[in-house]
Formats: sequence, structure tokens, C-alpha cells
Amino acid sequence: MTESALKKGKIIDIIIENYEFPNIGIGIYNGNKIKVKNTLPEQRAKVLISRKKKDYYEARLLKQMESADFEENPSCIHYDLCGGCSRQTVSYQKQLEIKAEQVLALFKKNGLKYHNYHGITPSPLIYEYRNKMEYSFGDMAKDGVLQLGLHPAGRRFDVITVDECQLVDEDFRTILSYILNYCREHNLKRYHIMNREGCLRHLIIRKGLKTGEILVNLHTTSSLNHDMKQLTEGLKNLKLKGKLTGFLQTINDDLSDAIKCEELIVHYGVPYFFEELLNLRFKITPFSFFQPNTFAAEKLYQTVQSFLSDYENKVILDLYCGTGTISQVLAKRAHKVYGIEIVEEAVKVAEENSRINNLDNCYFFAGDVFEKIEILPEKPDLIVIDPPRPGINPAALKKIIALNTEELIYVSCNPLSLVRDLKEFAAAQYEIKDLKCVDMFPHTHHVETVVLISK
Repeated sequence: MTESALKKGKIIDIIIENYEFPNIGIGIYNGNKIKVKNTLPEQRAKVLISRKKKDYYEARLLKQMESADFEENPSCIHYDLCGGCSRQTVSYQKQLEIKAEQVLALFKKNGLKYHNYHGITPSPLIYEYRNKMEYSFGDMAKDGVLQLGLHPAGRRFDVITVDECQLVDEDFRTILSYILNYCREHNLKRYHIMNREGCLRHLIIRKGLKTGEILVNLHTTSSLNHDMKQLTEGLKNLKLKGKLTGFLQTINDDLSDAIKCEELIVHYGVPYFFEELLNLRFKITPFSFFQPNTFAAEKLYQTVQSFLSDYENKVILDLYCGTGTISQVLAKRAHKVYGIEIVEEAVKVAEENSRINNLDNCYFFAGDVFEKIEILPEKPDLIVIDPPRPGINPAALKKIIALNTEELIYVSCNPLSLVRDLKEFAAAQYEIKDLKCVDMFPHTHHVETVVLISK
């Protein structure tokens, strides 16, 4: 068969021979390279050719025909349909090996050399480790039974109920089941994004894994005309291991499926909860970012600390600081810490948490890194960067490099944007001193990477 015979829509069987980040298996079919998401080496798969690229084909997984020798039975009953976990059939040690290998392969592919590689740190918990879940209301068929859970892989308009999910603890499952049953019994309709009908959109549950405090946030449209007293009382009386601190309702009439807040209603308690991390206490509001795995976040921040041998008298700049968790961890020893974050709510929470933790050497600025980096009161001795998944904005990256700081630590949740940005630092005469991976999300392809670079 010639290369031209591989056309869009053709179904073939292939053996996956290799993989690359984030979760892409690679096979060869009649001399043609085929890339397939959600596959692993040694698997035999039936795939559908979806598009032709310059030197390979993209294909969509239709069915896994044979498993790899290293695979095992998944522990979760939702695994075959749910898109939340992609690697639950792989032993945890093998998961760690795959993640580390893929990160190092990206460094090699991009010509990035490093002095010291410190391996990968496992998550202290590999089940029930998440402190936050965002669930969607929906169904699995047109006008079908109401579901509350996650989208199946490749089916963004469908929802499967995940009331036995193993990534969260029993309290999450109890609350999800209660709210779903309540909504079914009262015939409350899910919001249909195409028809602009219905009222139920999302359910967000957050819990302090160390404090046990729970915040429940039901997202609806303003069209919901329902007395919430019975639901509120039911939640208050649930038998939970933790403690319900607040039940909220977020009103969102936006036409997209994005999570937004146009109005926040407090039906019970307070609109926040507390969590603890490395002997610090953090107040977390409904829409402020906090690392989803508390215990692995401690490992992540300890890695940052370990890469900094001496920072007692240094001025530290924390970019994309969120609610200031890294800032405050480092502030316990640093001279001063300046944090920059574009989300104003997060900055207000960061300032409040600094007061809660009796830290008077943290200063936070609300705004874009590109702009605020020019109004710093003093030049930093050290920069910590923890950007969102897309990485550092190119214009902001130029200004960061222009500060000419001797040392920088880059904390990344996306190795692809990390290596892209590191090449820019390398061109500015920075070299990679230390490199370490931290697993924040067991049973998924996601991995955190910490890098120390210096002039």
C-alpha cells in the first residue's frame, strides 16, 4: 500500500511501538508513522485516520484490541467510559517511569542539557488525592436520564455519572449522589448549550484534605425557579467525614460552557474554606486557584525549597503567584517576596492569607506580569515562575530575561510549554542546573516539572 492510500476515514489495526508527551502513542503502518492519543506501547489498536500531517498521520482510537503486558485491571468501575483517568490500567511505578521518560525525551528533542536530574517524586496518595472536582450536568442520550459527572473521552456533549470515582474521597461521592438524586426527584433540567434551555450547569466540590472543611458550589442559570431550603437542609444533614462549611449557588447565564460567576448566593455557611500546607493556613474562596493535590503540592514546594540552598537574605519575585502559596512558603526564610497575579480575587486572598500566617514580608500586585514587572520597588535576587498551562507570554518572557537575575526557578504543569520557554532562556545564556519531576495527578498523563536555571 502506498502512502497516498492512507486517507481520512480509513480504519486500520496497528501496534503501538513508542509514545510521546502528553499521551500520544506512535505506531507504524506500511512505513507510515501514525500518532494516536490515549494509547501506550505494546497495545494493539483499531484506529481511524483523521488527518495527514507533514511526516505522519493523526488517528483516533476506536477500540483497544490487545493490552500491553504491563497493564492490569482498573480499580474504578467508570474507567472504560470516563475520560478522567487515562492510565489506571498501568501500575503506579510504571506510570512514574513513563512520565519521567517523556519529560526527559522532550528535553533531549529540544536540545536542552541539564547538570543534575533528580528523578520523579511520587504523589503521597494515589487514590482519593484530589481536593477539588468540577462536575457537569448532562446526559448520555438525547432527553435521557439526568447525569452528573465527567465527559467520556472524545464525547464533550455527553456526561457520565461518576459516583464511584476513586480520585476523590467518600465525601465527594456522597454529595454528588445526594444532589443528583435530589435534582432527578424534583425534575430539574440540565442546561442545554445548543438549545439554551434548562438550568443545571455544574457542581464544584472543594475540600481541605487536612482540615476536612467542605465547600459545595452549585452552578445554575438564573432561570432556576426553585426553593433551595430542602436541598440546603439535606446537605447540612448528610453524614460526612468532613464538615460542610458552605453551600453556594453560582448564577451563570453565559452562552458558552465556561465556568463564570455573574452572581453568588450563599445558602448556608460561608463562601470559603481553609486548607493547610507546610504548616501554613490558607483561606480558599470559590474561584481562587489552589493546587488540587494538597499532599503532592507540599512535595512540589519542598522541591522548590531544596533547589534554593541560600535565600534567607534575598528578595524573591513570584510570578503568576495565584493565591500566594509559593510566596508564603518561601517568605518564612526570605527577606522579601513580591508576587504578581492577574486575578484580582486571588491577590486579595493572598494578602489575607499572609496576614493569617503572620507574614509581613509578602507584597502582592494584581495585574499582568508583562506590565507589573516594570513597577517593582526593587530588583529581585531570585525569580520563581509558575505559569498556567500555555506557559509564559512571549512579551513577558523578554522582560523577565531583561531583569538579568542570576537564578530562576520554573515550575511547570506542561512540559511542552516549559521546553519552549527554556530554549529562550538558553539563548539568553542561562543553563539548567537542576531538574526534577513531581507527580501531582496519578492515573493521568499530567506531570509537574521543577527546573533551576542560572546565568
